[in-house]
Amino acid sequence: MIQTISPRDADELIRSGEVDVVDVREPREWSVGHVPHARLVPLDQLRADPERALPRDRVVFVCAKGARSLAAAKLAERLGFNQLYNLDGGTSGWVKAGLPLEHS
Repeated sequence: MIQTISPRDADELIRSGEVDVVDVREPREWSVGHVPHARLVPLDQLRADPERALPRDRVVFVCAKGARSLAAAKLAERLGFNQLYNLDGGTSGWVKAGLPLEHS
């Protein structure tokens, strides 16, 4: 089941260390800043080899606004994952909530 969660709720889950945070944006978007502890798996790459890109359940998907991450979560759901989260508003919502981005 896919749950759309607020940035604050996502932050709590991420801080617990019990979720995989997957950012499905493009590398140029990622370089501007990303949610802490996220790893970059562009949506096209995820679609090409989802089993390799998603090693475990309990995944928070992130994109810029929430549409691509929802598509990624639906793909994971079709693969049988059942603890899936979509960050409401994406990284834009994260920043609006006053939460920091990491830069690599």
